Amino acid sequence: MSDTLQPKQTPNLSDVAKALGVSVATVSNALSGKGRVSASLISRIKEKAIQMGYVPSHTGRALRTGRNSVLGLVLPDIANPLFPQIAQAIEAAAAAAGYGILIADSRGNVSLQTEAINRLIEYGVDGLVIVPRLGTRIADLDIPVAVIDSPSTPGNTVAADHWQGGELVGQHLVSGGHRKVLLIGKNPASIVQNDRLGGIRAGLGKQTEIDVLWIEHHEAEFGKGAHLGLNEKITSGTTAIAAVSDVHALRAMTELYHSGYRVPDDVSVIGFDDLFWASGITPALSTVRMDLPRIGEIAIASLVQAIEGKSESRKGPVPTFGTSRVPMTLIARQTCRSILSSSTSAKGL
Repeated sequence: MSDTLQPKQTPNLSDVAKALGVSVATVSNALSGKGRVSASLISRIKEKAIQMGYVPSHTGRALRTGRNSVLGLVLPDIANPLFPQIAQAIEAAAAAAGYGILIADSRGNVSLQTEAINRLIEYGVDGLVIVPRLGTRIADLDIPVAVIDSPSTPGNTVAADHWQGGELVGQHLVSGGHRKVLLIGKNPASIVQNDRLGGIRAGLGKQTEIDVLWIEHHEAEFGKGAHLGLNEKITSGTTAIAAVSDVHALRAMTELYHSGYRVPDDVSVIGFDDLFWASGITPALSTVRMDLPRIGEIAIASLVQAIEGKSESRKGPVPTFGTSRVPMTLIARQTCRSILSSSTSAKGL
């Protein structure tokens, strides 16, 4: 009768400890970086664990610590090209802190946002990072929550300094001689968009004539995808257009192109967010960039502090440990030009 092949069992902590003649606690401390174990013994234990094919048990770790080392990330619209960039920054920061990420998309819907939050909590995540849907506030939850929205959002943990970014745009246009500027926003309920437009107004100053176009209001009157009426704006003297996102800046550039206008010769255009394609279009789009890696680091660090009991916030929105306003950076490319004089008109701002 032939022998039945038995599947090879994966070694556990006890097997590694037995092979080295040390206690299980010593092996556990050496592999987790806790307790007092000499550097030479840690090296021997790690080498033996690799040699034997030991695989750490996340289930066992969860039983010991009461944590799953998994965080939830709720995004408002993953189809928007900005939010995958945010997700990548959050995932990188979480991985560096020893946590995995589960992502949920609220698809711009308040009820779906609530469902996504509840679903992730049911999955047992240790904490949540939430980028709220436009104009919504996150209710108190029984686990730590890091909110990434705007510094002026109640309960916000960390965000780009959208007002400061707007000021950079306004100052950039004023320095090039622009004195009649159209601002384009999408949703007037958005705190982020209002902060950006407020900053642009401040940067432009009182000497500049400013007009504001809200796309949602415009489309409610003229239909989805309707022309924004940019031809009329330029005919009346507008020399620059500043949009709250690169997506809306691209829409403006497309309409200008079909109306026979050249950017930046006839009108300057600038956006926000420095999306991955902004530098690849012709002309390359001037924009404002968020420091997403830094925002991710601060959000995750604040959340981990709360999860691991190193702060007073054990549930609900967690405060930041450091600055909650991360400065933005102006990226000057080809879609803005100075109109101060003929000698500078061909120079990019």
